[in-house]
Amino acid sequence: MAATARSGSEVIEVGPLEILPEEHLARAGGRVLVLSIRELRLLTELGRRADRIMPREELFRLVWGREMRAGDRSVDVYVRKLRVKLENVLPDWQFIHTHFGFGYRLAAESTARSQLDHTSATTD
Repeated sequence: MAATARSGSEVIEVGPLEILPEEHLARAGGRVLVLSIRELRLLTELGRRADRIMPREELFRLVWGREMRAGDRSVDVYVRKLRVKLENVLPDWQFIHTHFGFGYRLAAESTARSQLDHTSATTD
């Protein structure tokens, strides 16, 4: 992950994913993602902490600005929406990883590479 400043604006890069929070913009493979405000906030908070497992409660506090109620599935719903949108643009990449009992982690992993590795390992 790389967070840089371009003209004073924060840029978060995670593999082929680029998040520009101040511009309310995210690109995957150079293509603009159409995201709701909450989706962008969630992606931004995950991006700022890329490769770190973020508890659902902490994500909720950062994105919604209040404490999460027991049984609330909002974070899970928005993670699912983000996964679908990212997969539609970059089907050979996985970005949001679930750590059951802990939370979510943002990291760019190419599924094409792992499929090729698996294929070559089974044919050798």
